[in-house]
Amino acid sequence: MTLHAPYDANNIFAKILRGEMPSVKVFEDNVALAFMDVFPQVEGHTLVIPKGVEARNFLDLPEAALGDYMLRVQKVARAVEAGLKPDGLRVVQFNGAPAGQTVFHLHFHIMPVWEGVKMGAHASGSMKSAAELEPLAARIRAGF
Repeated sequence: MTLHAPYDANNIFAKILRGEMPSVKVFEDNVALAFMDVFPQVEGHTLVIPKGVEARNFLDLPEAALGDYMLRVQKVARAVEAGLKPDGLRVVQFNGAPAGQTVFHLHFHIMPVWEGVKMGAHASGSMKSAAELEPLAARIRAGF
């Protein structure tokens, strides 16, 4: 897919927003939804997606939505830190397939980092079940 293309309303994150696909939620309001990545690169890998916009990537997000959305990304990152107590955090966002984007609905990855713990590669690894992700989600929710 190119960097600029029409928004596909049937992407997996749009389906999650409509309630057509399940997710393990950690935060939701009228601006954003945060949930556990089912293909985590590390324990606690969380995604934050905007609501109410059809933005494939960061370049597509309307300026009027930028501030409120980024405040939610920061809020979730703080909750990941508070709930999981990592040594560091990676906040990552990809734009376009050549840059590594695999789901074409704007999203930020929040990944806790611990000294000596190797992080998996993006878009690889095994799928985790809701039962495996829920205990981590509960710890993150407790961080708000």
